[in-house]
Amino acid sequence: MSDHELYRLFLSGDQSAGDKLMIRYADALTAYLDGFLHNIHDAEDLMLECFTVILVNRPSIKEGGFRAYLFKVARNKAARFWRLKLSRPEFCPEDETGELPSEEISPEESAWKSEMSDVLARCLNRVAPQYREALWLFYYMGMDYAQASQVLGCSRKRIDNLLTNGRARLRAELEKEGITHDDVL
Repeated sequence: MSDHELYRLFLSGDQSAGDKLMIRYADALTAYLDGFLHNIHDAEDLMLECFTVILVNRPSIKEGGFRAYLFKVARNKAARFWRLKLSRPEFCPEDETGELPSEEISPEESAWKSEMSDVLARCLNRVAPQYREALWLFYYMGMDYAQASQVLGCSRKRIDNLLTNGRARLRAELEKEGITHDDVL
């Protein structure tokens, strides 16, 4: 069932449709927010706030636009969070979040994937924020140009430029780490 169909069902009173939308996007939205906040607990809290905005306010969302609308709300919430955090500095110890390796893959493969993921995250953090966000939305979230442009509030041509330049910058950063295209695949 599409996002639009689930959202329409939710608007007509089917609460389980709203739950399905939350289940569908909760992990991806949390990961997206964690990319901004670098704190999984704050990211989870903001993820819930994003769904609250949509499921309580019940905005009119055009067909095919639910995911883009949700991520735009998340982006705005993250920006507001940072503005508030910068205006009220406080002590916040770094959070250690560890994932258990999947039982389906070998420890060596898990270590390799973890190392590659760390290197990719490090390199991605050295890329300019506008490139990083465009790459994240397009590759990790699987959004098309129209959806990504809706989230970022820019034209499709701008998304194309951001992705082209972002890939080049990311490739250069990966090469500095000694990683080639063949290593990533």
